[in-house]
Parts: sequence; structure tokens; C-alpha cells
Amino acid sequence: MTGSFYPPQRTLMGPGPSDVPARVLGALARPTLGHLDPLFVGLMDEIKGLLQYAFKTRNELTLPVSAPGSAGMEACFVNLLAPGDTVIVCANGVFGGRMKENVERCGATAIMVEDEWGQPVSIDKARAAFAEHPQASVLAFVHAETSTGVRSDAAALCALAREHNALSIVDTVTSLGGIELDVDGWGADAVYSGTQKCLSCVPGISPVTFSPRAVERIQSREHKVQSWFLDMQLVMGYWGGNSKRAYHHTAPVNALYALHESLVMLQDEGLEAAWARHARHHAALVAGLEAMGLSMAVAAEYRLPQLNAVNIPAGVDDAAVRSALLNEFDLEIGAGLGALAGKTWRIGLMGHSSRERNVLTLLAALESVLGRQGAAINSGAALPAAQAILAG
Repeated sequence: MTGSFYPPQRTLMGPGPSDVPARVLGALARPTLGHLDPLFVGLMDEIKGLLQYAFKTRNELTLPVSAPGSAGMEACFVNLLAPGDTVIVCANGVFGGRMKENVERCGATAIMVEDEWGQPVSIDKARAAFAEHPQASVLAFVHAETSTGVRSDAAALCALAREHNALSIVDTVTSLGGIELDVDGWGADAVYSGTQKCLSCVPGISPVTFSPRAVERIQSREHKVQSWFLDMQLVMGYWGGNSKRAYHHTAPVNALYALHESLVMLQDEGLEAAWARHARHHAALVAGLEAMGLSMAVAAEYRLPQLNAVNIPAGVDDAAVRSALLNEFDLEIGAGLGALAGKTWRIGLMGHSSRERNVLTLLAALESVLGRQGAAINSGAALPAAQAILAG
């Protein structure tokens, strides 16, 4: 007879999900309300306002899609694209490739702007793509590429799209709450994210926001959106701002309690303070890793503080190190993806995982495991280097 499942208490320092604080887990356990209960409708309005704060936007069409970040991505594409459209897609990692998949499944043509993994999206290449394809109606790119730990210049790319009368679709799954994100200031048009990264909420919800320009495109469509569930004109009947809500789907009520709590925590800390906390712990981690003798895979000016790509030393067994960290220290870090598989580790400092204790625990555990593998590291150097940054 199968019994209840009780997971161990892990420290999550991979590419997501991140550690979920007790306040958020506690919110999940509150009594379930009906998804049309007036009290829950009031909570929906609060969530919308908190998401507008997190995204730095006044967009009326701002809401949490009742599915993971991949559904938020699909929501942006299916609502803004129609068969025959041309879309410039920037790919410098795994998730740019997923954008291409979405474009093609909408019956549109993807013009690819390819950059080397570990490098940011090239503004010049994107500009050249518009020159060659002036009919392009959308520019799609990843702000914070989770597969490589690279930040691209979202402000410049959104401005480029507007310069060519195109909409921008922006993946902020790993950036929301962790680094500067200014939807209105940058003029981003369709932006999607996830709850399980720097918001430190449970996985399964995707915050999205659409600019007035994007809403105008949605409302002027001549073809039905290919996804009934993700059709924003239908969803807004439920998530709209008035008191009368039309049933669309049964919202994940308790998961939305959790999202609300995580957004309240972000508001209490303050956006700028959250960004500064991620940057500080990133600096300490990098100092410790480099003092140990390891090197970072991404140039300093493009690194994501919340997702650190680290080169695996020669002769080190990638899987054995990650397995030892998990089994002996209950600590999870991520493997490299695609072209970087076996070459890099991805160490997350996202949301609640971005804590001084986690930085120091990871450095001590990694030094122990690498030392047993006979790696050429500087034993005893990592913790003092990190602590010097944290004390500063």
C-alpha cells in the first residue's frame, strides 16, 4: 500500500525552482475558496497590482497564466501571431530555440538571429535582420537566458523593435525580481515570466503583461487564437478589472495564494533592494569560486547574478560532483544544457535561495567534493574570499 510522500529538505541552487520560504508554503495551506468567490476576486485584483509593481508597468492586461512559464511564452506568441507573419527570433541559448518552435507552430516564419552560447544577443545582428526583412512584425528574445547565465540588453532590443514598428516579445522567466526589469520604461510589448525563479514561489504559474500596442494587435486579429485556453480575450473575461467575472477556467486558487504572498514579500523588500541582494551574493559567490581556482563561463558585464555559469575543471566528473552535492549535502546545482552539457555547472542564487548561508554552504560543499576528486583547487581560500565581500 502506497503511503504519503515526504520530500527531504533540499537547498535549491540550480536553475529553478528556487527555495520556497515558509511564508509562501504556509499560504498554500490556507482554506481553498471558490474561484468566483468575491473574496478571491478581490485577491485577484491585488495579485494584478503586485505583478504590475514587479514588472514596473501600468499595463491593464497583466495577469498570472494558470500554467508554467512555457505557457506564458505560448500565450504571448499565439495571441500576437497569425499565419504568414514574419518574426525575428534571437537565439543565444535553449530558450531562443523554444521561441522559434512557437513561431512555426503559429504558421509564421522565424528569421533567426543566432549568437554563440555564453554571449548576449547582438543588437547589430538584430538590426541587420530588420533591414533584410522589413515586413517583420515581431522581435522575440530572451532577457535572461537560463541555459547560459547571460543577460541581453532588453532596453536596446525593445527600442529596436519600436523603431521598426514591430512588437517585442520578451522572456523574463529568470529575470523578474532578480535584476532590473522595466516593462514600461523599455517599451516592452509582451512579457512573460515564471513564479519558481526569483519570485521563490511554487512552480506552475506564469505572470504575463501586454502593452496597449499588443492589446490593439490582439483585438484586431482576423484569425481566432489557436489556443482556446490561452486566448487573452477570453481570459480577460475572468481576470478583467470589473466585479463581474465570466467563468473561463478553475484557477489554481491555493497556488495563487502562494504567488500573492511571494509578491507581498517582494514589495516589502523593495525591487531595488532585491536586485541589490542578488548582485551582492553573486559577487561573493564569484569571489569564492575564483579564489578556489574555478572560472566563470560568462564575461562579467553579461553575467546574471541569479544564474551563475561555472566552467567545470578538466578531469572532473560533472555528474559525480552534482550527485555528491545532492546526496551528501542535500544541495542541488544544475548541469549545463545543449552545447554546454558537461562543460559548465549552473548555480542559482534566485529569490529566497539568494542568501549568505547558501553561498557559504555551496562553497564549502563544492570544495569538499572537488578535493576528494583530486581537482587542482586552492583549498581553504573560497570562504574567506566570499566572506570579505559579504562583510564589505
